[in-house]
Amino acid sequence: MTVLSVRNLQVAFGAVAPLSGVSFDVAKGETLGIVGESGSGKSLTAMAVMGLLPLAGGRITAGSITFDGQELTTLTEKAYRRLRGGRIGLITQNPMTSLDPLQCIGPQVDAVAVLHLGMTAREARARTVEILGTLRIPDPATICDRYPHQMSGGMKQRIVIAMALAADPDVLVADEPTTALDVTVQAQIIRLLDDLVKSRDLALILITHDMSVVAQTCDRVVVMYAGRAVEQGPVGDIFDAPQHPYTQALIGCIPRGLDDGARLTGIAGTVPTVLNYPPGCPFHPRCDRAEEVCASIVPELEPNATGAVACHLPGVAP
Repeated sequence: MTVLSVRNLQVAFGAVAPLSGVSFDVAKGETLGIVGESGSGKSLTAMAVMGLLPLAGGRITAGSITFDGQELTTLTEKAYRRLRGGRIGLITQNPMTSLDPLQCIGPQVDAVAVLHLGMTAREARARTVEILGTLRIPDPATICDRYPHQMSGGMKQRIVIAMALAADPDVLVADEPTTALDVTVQAQIIRLLDDLVKSRDLALILITHDMSVVAQTCDRVVVMYAGRAVEQGPVGDIFDAPQHPYTQALIGCIPRGLDDGARLTGIAGTVPTVLNYPPGCPFHPRCDRAEEVCASIVPELEPNATGAVACHLPGVAP
């Protein structure tokens, strides 16, 4: 069952429009990956879903965000606060700055259940200890009395996840949740999120630049470039037969074994800034199969057999 639906989302900061025409759905028990290079609009999409754009001076200029049948783009800030951190949880990308360094771990997690579930302090603490245990944090009752600086990076990220889970959300938005962690801890956090989706029937929106994480974790994928969704579909179809040249290039960047004959490739050029989006297809200056039409007409996201692609010349790379 679809729990969150985004349609033709457009975002502006003053006269600048960094996000244009993003659409996707996510269902309970499903992980949707949103992937792309830095500057593609992934985090802006997360901010729009969480209702945080006004804090950065942005606004939604068109489109729709529907959660459990409720339109979110017309909510007041007071109404959005009841959802944010409650039924829609956020896992930020830097646990080092997400926790109050002057407050113990327990009260920071407790506060979520007190605010959104109306629990007493004792009930909230019991819930915090239970959630920390679920996240495989040893001796959770003792951890509640420790400060963030006493925790490792991986433990801090688990605490941030606990805060996002404390109000029993329906949707989790995880914005680059493993960026600040080493490779071993990254794998642990990704497995943990995958387990939570299955055990709690959550809808997870996983924002990442890492296609290998998408391959291991996600059910469906939205590929973004220069503020647009350029391809989307089931993860198997995206990796087996990518239709957009940008998707193909991202997959080509995934490191592979040294003995399979595959070469690690890069993508020429850089993602354009919002002030320098090119006319036509935004990827055409970096695309090795672009033609004249690509430089003048913006391709629409057109449905295909299993998903959708925005390309004048879609197809599997030769």
